[in-house]
Amino acid sequence: MSSTAVLINLLALTGLAFALSRDRHKVRQALRMSLKTFIGILPPIITMIVAISLMMAFLRPDDISRFIGEQAGFRGTLAIAALGAVLFMPAIIAFPFAASLLDNGASVQAVAAFITTLTMIGVVTLPLEIREFGRRMALLRNAFSAGIALLIAVVIGAVL
Repeated sequence: MSSTAVLINLLALTGLAFALSRDRHKVRQALRMSLKTFIGILPPIITMIVAISLMMAFLRPDDISRFIGEQAGFRGTLAIAALGAVLFMPAIIAFPFAASLLDNGASVQAVAAFITTLTMIGVVTLPLEIREFGRRMALLRNAFSAGIALLIAVVIGAVL
């Protein structure tokens, strides 16, 4: 385990011990709620991990390189950016997946486009955004985010 993980866990345990010393009832209540939430998100997380594992098992590194590697050019970057914009994936899965793509021949530019569109654009959450912010604002925010995400990918690709 890395020193960062150890530090984070020590801080969490220290905070838990402090909270327990203040109000055991509230801590128990919070831990119950946390456990329910964890159990609730576990099935979709496991499903995503299995789906990504199957995809990585069936796609050969040269296929990944051909579609989103250096030779795919900007078209590959656009394709993976579109995939990132459509997917709804937590960072705990997205970053290891991105590392797997890099290890299997994807370009840095394409992976940067995937991660930035995944985090900045919400195709899945667009109906909620439209309801809360209005159609014009939601579409404008997503379009602006798409442009910035592609700019980030191109700059990262040029620098690295």
